[in-house]
Amino acid sequence: MQRIDVEERQDWKEQAQSLGFHFHTMYGAAYWDESACYRFSLKQIEDHIEDPSGEIEQMCFAVVDRAVNDEELLKRLAIPEAFWGYVRDSWINRERNLYGRLDLSYDGEGPAKLLEYNADTPTSLYESAVFQWVWLEQAIERGLVPPGCDQYNSIHESMVEAFKALSIDGPLHLASCKGSEEDEGTVRYVEECATQAGLETAFLYMEDIGIDDANRFTDLDDQTIGTLFKLYPWEWMMGDDFGKSVPASGTTFIEPGWKAVLSNKGLLPLLWEMYEGHPNLLPAYFANDPRANSLSSGYVKKPLFSREGANIEMVSADGETIQVEGPYGEEGAIIQALHPLPVFDGNHTVIGSWLIASQPCGMGIREDTSPITKDSSRFLPHVILD
Repeated sequence: MQRIDVEERQDWKEQAQSLGFHFHTMYGAAYWDESACYRFSLKQIEDHIEDPSGEIEQMCFAVVDRAVNDEELLKRLAIPEAFWGYVRDSWINRERNLYGRLDLSYDGEGPAKLLEYNADTPTSLYESAVFQWVWLEQAIERGLVPPGCDQYNSIHESMVEAFKALSIDGPLHLASCKGSEEDEGTVRYVEECATQAGLETAFLYMEDIGIDDANRFTDLDDQTIGTLFKLYPWEWMMGDDFGKSVPASGTTFIEPGWKAVLSNKGLLPLLWEMYEGHPNLLPAYFANDPRANSLSSGYVKKPLFSREGANIEMVSADGETIQVEGPYGEEGAIIQALHPLPVFDGNHTVIGSWLIASQPCGMGIREDTSPITKDSSRFLPHVILD
């Protein structure tokens, strides 16, 4: 695994705009960064990223199976009691999932370590699936990278096939919140995948979803929403007055209700409890567990519902502390052993391993000058070259 400087395409911003990748620049700085790329061997991808991702997914299923049948665990995960039956039924009924992203710490040597699972509303999908592939093809064509380069990336094809397999009856509604260009861009891309799979689709904003007298969700044309892809976290839905109608709505949600277990940072201590010592896992405990005091080599405190690095507290072995502000924490937290991200040319690098319909099929890479990955962290492409 190497970080290699690469000449940028002079027209990449124009291409991004024309392809609908409007959030290529955020907070006044480039989010998409092709001034460098990461190089991997095929063995590194297959043995250290792809295969472990599939194994971790199966372990996560075992956690869900345990959690939905244990009310004490559902409490610890801060899932509201009113939704316990709904979450359990969604698992028992084997409601189908579409996508998720495992965040891994990996430096090219030894096993990758699971940092967390973005199992409900992961972003960076379009840039992983499409824009970095466009970059690869053009970089080879323009002589910016060697002609033998490949990429670990069948995300787009997998998304289309997954939608075909979902057997959705009627139109698929897709929703994001107003005001987030990144979220809307992600949902618009998911809609394109669904359209290529032959589905009828309708985009709307979460704020525009209505509820009729029968507690069914409706769109702006008062049409019943039978299936909804929502880029809106389950914990938000469960805390909203709006969400009270979910169990009786009859709507099929993507992602399904059981993903509320996997998108919760409480997944990490549950995985460690069930698979302690697994090479791809880090020791992790709920914050009130006395065993957390055993993490003498440093730790990371993560609120159960934290997103984009918010409210993360990182404490090194010598007591040096880094904190990120945010709105989370009242729901509880977990303590995970500190496993610093690898640093390449002053950049802390995290691997996002994508699973579509629970099958590993690609990855995206984020980096930051800070050891905590945030929504402003840059996205860089990668290549495979032995």
